[in-house]
Amino acid sequence: MAFAESAGGGESSPPQESGAEPGRRPWVPLLAVCAGYFMVILDVTVLNVAVPVIGRELSASLTGIQWITDGYTLVFAGFLLTGGALGDRLGNRRVFCSGVAVFTVSSAACALAPSTDFLVVARLVEGLGAALIVPGSLALLQQAYPEPAARSRAFGLWGSMAGIAASAGPVLGGLLVSTAGWRWVFLINLPVGVACLMLTLRHVTRSPWRADRALDWPAQVAVVAAVALLTASLNEAGRRGWSDPAVLAGVGLAVLAAAAFVMRERLARAPALPLNLLRSRTMSGGAAIGLLFNFGFYGMVFTASLYFQHQRGFSALGTGLALFPAVAMTMFASVLSGRLARRTGDRPLVISGMLLAAAGLAGWAAAGADPAYALLVAPMMAVGFGTSFALTGSTATVMGAAPPAYSGAASALFNTTRQIGSATGVALGGSLLATATDYNTGLRTSMTIGALAYLTAAGVAWLCVPGKSERT
Repeated sequence: MAFAESAGGGESSPPQESGAEPGRRPWVPLLAVCAGYFMVILDVTVLNVAVPVIGRELSASLTGIQWITDGYTLVFAGFLLTGGALGDRLGNRRVFCSGVAVFTVSSAACALAPSTDFLVVARLVEGLGAALIVPGSLALLQQAYPEPAARSRAFGLWGSMAGIAASAGPVLGGLLVSTAGWRWVFLINLPVGVACLMLTLRHVTRSPWRADRALDWPAQVAVVAAVALLTASLNEAGRRGWSDPAVLAGVGLAVLAAAAFVMRERLARAPALPLNLLRSRTMSGGAAIGLLFNFGFYGMVFTASLYFQHQRGFSALGTGLALFPAVAMTMFASVLSGRLARRTGDRPLVISGMLLAAAGLAGWAAAGADPAYALLVAPMMAVGFGTSFALTGSTATVMGAAPPAYSGAASALFNTTRQIGSATGVALGGSLLATATDYNTGLRTSMTIGALAYLTAAGVAWLCVPGKSERT
């Protein structure tokens, strides 16, 4: 796999870092970037099983416990586009490394937190670090692997990190909480963060600095407000119900903020995300696919986790192991799709992955009330495989549609829509479980809606994802 600088905007590429050995160690940039991304996604899921223990030890109120978990997600989702814009202007490697440093230091602060308030603030800062890491991660992979086949393999491995972290988080969290204590849920980020920072500084080439790209702060404020309000409203919908006035008001304000963002981008000389990119069928279609499959996958993980614990009496560790069939397929699927992409193009991979995942959720819904666990293994494997199989192609679609000067913004758009999809899937799943006549009915309804989301994503892929002859 080649290792080269991706120049944009007519700028010359800066010299390589001292010590970078692209020809001899082409896998090191991939390892560094994926380590940072894995750390970010793991922090979303690993904390779930630790929160009850944290609440008891820190004497946290219910509101405090909610902010420990939701505060990170709100800041992370809200500042993704800001992180992408900063990366495009200041250089994606510089912003990525800054995010890793912020994330690592704030993780240490979380581990040492003496009170709930201190932990909440540290988690907010951690979310900011995550928002700087994720957009730069895809942009750096696009920069490091310009050859399409190598890039597809890199995107595939990057995408598998999300599925592995999402499903392995409860297992790892359960092990740490039951053995070393909840503070180790945060302390494990320290060695990963330090290693990621060292590898990136040594083996990843500097990214272009585009001083002419001014940051459109009014647009950034508008998009932060829109995403934060929407994410908060979706989180509350799972607890309060979809007709609650606070939920409806939050969604309404989010729509107004999004409209303000679009109006500002029409007028801005240097927009954070040019509207012609949003009008691109390939770009907008790829982002929509990311929203839909995250909706289906994370909705499944959330509702299945509650089902295994509340209906079957599994422990947190047992629940993580029960979900393992889904995560076991993600690495294999991502590697396979990355290798097949050059021969088949992205479209058939995305479509087949979405259809397989839809079949998995439909199979769970059709398994009946309280089915034997053995009957759920194949559906979970299908969902994990299909989602990861499609992620490589949808990622390549979005990144390939963006010029190099906007690679950070494109990555941020893709990951923002995925976060919205995750929040919507979790909120809807929680609402269905809470309002259905019985738990099994709510679960099967949630799985059916998830299957429909995957089928919709397959249709969007048919229309928007380029075929083999259209690949660049």
